Amino acid sequence: MPTNFTVLPVKDSRREAAEEGSGREEDNNVLREGDGDTPGDGNPKESSPFINNTDNDKGNNYDGKNMALFEEEMDSNPMVSSLLNKLANYTNLTQGAQEHEEADDDEGPKKKTVKSPQMGTFMGVYLPCLQNILGVILFLRLTWIVGTAGILESLAIVGMCCSCTMLTAISMSAIATNGVVPAGGSYYMISRSLGPEFGGAVGLCFYLGTTFAGSMYILGTIEILLTYIVPKAAIFVTEKKEEKVDALLNNMRVYGTCCLALMALVVFVGVKYVNKLALVFLACVILSILAIYAGVIKTIFEPPDFPLCVLGNRTLQSHNFDKCVKTEVIDNVTVTTELWSLFCDGPQLNASCNEYFKNNDVTVLQGIPGLTSDVISVNMWSDYGPLGMLVENKRLPSFPATNTSQDIYMPYVVNDITTFFTLLVGIYFPSVTGIMAGSNRSGDLRDAQKSIPIGTILAIATTSVIYVTCVVLFGACIEGVLLRDKFGDSVKGNLVIGTLSWPSPWVIVIGSFFSCCGAGLQSLTGAPRLLQAIARDGIVPFLQVFGHGKANGEPTWALLLTAGICEIGILIASLDAVAPILSMFFLMCYLFVNLACAVQTLLRTPNWRPRFKYYHWALSFLGMSLCLSLMFISSWYYAIVAMAIAGCIYKYIEYRGAEKEWGDGIRGLSLNAARYALIRLEEAPPHTKNWRPQLLVLLNLDSDLGVKHPRLLSFTTQLKAGKGLTIVGNVLEGTYLTKDSETKTAEQNIKSAMAAERTKGFCHVVVSSNLRDGFSHLIQSAGLGGMKHNTVLMAWPGTWKQSNDPQSWKNFIETVRETTAAHQALLVAKNVDSFPTNQDRLGEGTIDVWWVVHDGGMLMLLPFLLRQHKVWRKCKMRIFTVAQMDDNSIQMKKDLQMFLYHLRLDAEVEVVEMHDSDISAFTYEKTLVMEQRSQMLKQMQLSRTEREREAQLIHDRNTASHATLNDKADTGPDRVHMTWTKEKLFTERNRNREPNANIAVRDIFNMKPEWESLNQSNVRRMHTAIKLNEVVVNKSQGAHLVLLNMPGPPRNRGGDENYMEFLEVLLEGLNRVLLVRGGGREVITIYS
Repeated sequence: MPTNFTVLPVKDSRREAAEEGSGREEDNNVLREGDGDTPGDGNPKESSPFINNTDNDKGNNYDGKNMALFEEEMDSNPMVSSLLNKLANYTNLTQGAQEHEEADDDEGPKKKTVKSPQMGTFMGVYLPCLQNILGVILFLRLTWIVGTAGILESLAIVGMCCSCTMLTAISMSAIATNGVVPAGGSYYMISRSLGPEFGGAVGLCFYLGTTFAGSMYILGTIEILLTYIVPKAAIFVTEKKEEKVDALLNNMRVYGTCCLALMALVVFVGVKYVNKLALVFLACVILSILAIYAGVIKTIFEPPDFPLCVLGNRTLQSHNFDKCVKTEVIDNVTVTTELWSLFCDGPQLNASCNEYFKNNDVTVLQGIPGLTSDVISVNMWSDYGPLGMLVENKRLPSFPATNTSQDIYMPYVVNDITTFFTLLVGIYFPSVTGIMAGSNRSGDLRDAQKSIPIGTILAIATTSVIYVTCVVLFGACIEGVLLRDKFGDSVKGNLVIGTLSWPSPWVIVIGSFFSCCGAGLQSLTGAPRLLQAIARDGIVPFLQVFGHGKANGEPTWALLLTAGICEIGILIASLDAVAPILSMFFLMCYLFVNLACAVQTLLRTPNWRPRFKYYHWALSFLGMSLCLSLMFISSWYYAIVAMAIAGCIYKYIEYRGAEKEWGDGIRGLSLNAARYALIRLEEAPPHTKNWRPQLLVLLNLDSDLGVKHPRLLSFTTQLKAGKGLTIVGNVLEGTYLTKDSETKTAEQNIKSAMAAERTKGFCHVVVSSNLRDGFSHLIQSAGLGGMKHNTVLMAWPGTWKQSNDPQSWKNFIETVRETTAAHQALLVAKNVDSFPTNQDRLGEGTIDVWWVVHDGGMLMLLPFLLRQHKVWRKCKMRIFTVAQMDDNSIQMKKDLQMFLYHLRLDAEVEVVEMHDSDISAFTYEKTLVMEQRSQMLKQMQLSRTEREREAQLIHDRNTASHATLNDKADTGPDRVHMTWTKEKLFTERNRNREPNANIAVRDIFNMKPEWESLNQSNVRRMHTAIKLNEVVVNKSQGAHLVLLNMPGPPRNRGGDENYMEFLEVLLEGLNRVLLVRGGGREVITIYS
């Protein structure tokens, strides 16, 4: 839909007066990227040609009055007039790109003005595509393909390959017209559409395909040279027919290597001459094709004379004889011919001859019977065969010989390779490649978005018509046995397609020779530049060296690597073996071009607005399927190797490559898939079988915004092993406007710590007016849709007693309450800094689970998940459960063992009996000290200093009172090193007979009235904590990890400090402890 713009002039008298006195300076550096932040508003600048972020403009303050409302934003958001002025001067040449001639001639500091591109569709796209598509396979192999596969199957091969490239061209046209495509062609399109991983993998595959194409063209050049132009130049010569194939391959290796060295030298020294000779090479191709059509027309009136000599129905090589007769009469005397001596022991008429030679007559056939003959009906059908199969004319009579062992030494025309349909597809496909030539030149085109689709599609249509007509005309004009004669041995070593041409076979021979030379030079010119583009993108670190070159930008190192890889193809030496290799790489490239177009179309990304409208995602998928099918049809093992190479490069870039964000389609695809999955997840809660802890890790940062407990992230990694959701959260106190930079620093530090600890997940830093609200917001809102956390992991506030601010432990308790209210599980790690790192390997030891109350099975599931990680793999799992007086311990143990058996968990089971006992004196004392301290701090609204002094007085008094009672007590009244019971008290009294000890015991019993005034609920809780701690320490003090049910906080918030004291007593004397609180649902099941 066209959009109409109306430009309204806004006059500013002061602006006009200023502009009269000074000329206006234009800034054309629209592509310079700014990475600084916009001062004041905290918004980062965009790296875009549409945002004016050049240094020159920063000092220009807007002083007009008509647009004063926007004057503060002028440094980041330019006026539309300025934007349009810069777009008018925008060039689509890549930054730093220049013509090599300019680099050579640019001596002074004066810069040359860049000429605007002037090439149109015909010269800029159509002819380059035509030159790249038509080439060596057309001249050297198409006749052989038609003769072997027949006209019908050859048309099928041509149809499949041309359809593949046409569909790819449609997809490519859509991508190429969706914005500016700099040099780099398919690599640029794929990498910017599918991301750096796909782009790098397919870009390198395209590079390898182009490089092997250079090998194929060089081999074609040498084959034409040694077979058709100067056969006597061969270094390896043999008279034995069975050794001629090996001799030819060795000659190809030697001459091919020399030719490659010469071409690489030409490219290195004078690439500009290669570009200027491109039209000459194209003219050779076009003249050769015109000569073929002219020859076909001439066969209607006067077919050329190329006789074939056939013995029986077997085609003979005519190198060593001139007359196709066994004997001839000269002066009334019958004499043998040169042909006789090839099959007999001597020239005598009574010499011993080959059996088949004696039984069959020789026949002369016309190699080019012409369009008016009925040879087309015979050439309709295929004639495949194994290596060494004789090329025979089935219409001629033949008397077979009983002994065929000597046939391989006779001068018959035979198959040099085993032929079958899929092989011919692989050999033919390179003849339709080259469709990217137009998009590679987008920087030289006057209107790239118009020229690329029209030129490319017209070139493919033209070449498709040429190939189809050539298949039909070859089958209609040339005898079948001559078509199957790959090297023209039956016509004295003439190029088969040359026999059809007019006015002379040499037109085709010379034209194809220069065509192959030009194509080889073009490949050696283009491939290094493609590798250089990939290297300069920085997505494959080990290729960085190939991004450098000469001062004028010539990719010297890339050229050396290209020549080295090209040499591998030349050492293979067989054109038929190299062609399927490059077919794989080109097909993979085309496959991803189609995939890129299909993905962008289906995702309907906002930036997907191609000017080329005649595309559809179904066509792209059809093209992609056709490419994949052709890969496996051509050669399934080459296809697997090519895909493995691309896969390895993909994974390498993913794990080791530089991070790039190009707005690619895979990102969009991931987003759509994630959205779909999130919507599906929200439809129903996860089943117990699928439940796993999705963690929200609450991290603490120090004053420098560094991670205070990195071992918490290590533990997260060991627990999750990369599975499920992990959100690492932190809260900064303040407002977002003032803490913007600190938030980014905190996020960066957390992400660095996550990378160091190999924690896979997301980082979420929240700024809130206070920490309590911030943690509450995280617990409520972290995650998205069905992908929300169900478990909170945090560290125990170890310094809560030493902290002057009670908010430290109050925030902790509120977090516990909020996770309970949100029905989320809670994990609290005590002494987290002593937890193992990811590099540690714990030896033989145990993970002890103290299963006091059942809250969903978290206690059983967590050790199982931990033992999946190599840090905990050697640890054994022990489960302790507590039995009361009324419980049957033996039956409990049996039931627990059966329960674990059904859960498929391996663990030792032990039932610990906790008998009802009198509450110890020390329990009363501990409760009393706790309540006094808590009550005093609540009632007295003192300053911080006075509060500390008061707490210290209480502390000193209680320490003095009970020093004799507990000689092992710590300096603080809240440290418990011995659990006191009545029995222990009497034992102590009997052992200590000193008078001061008796006085101390009397003091304890004298305090009983104070005990009675205590809150009995607190006394009972303290008693439980002390007794349970005594049992746990006794059984699990040497365990690598202790998992324990976490009791909930009191409903009455007045007892929060007491709750912290209870937990402190419960965990006393244990090293690594994980307190576990369930989320109110079953997380483990016995069912499959």
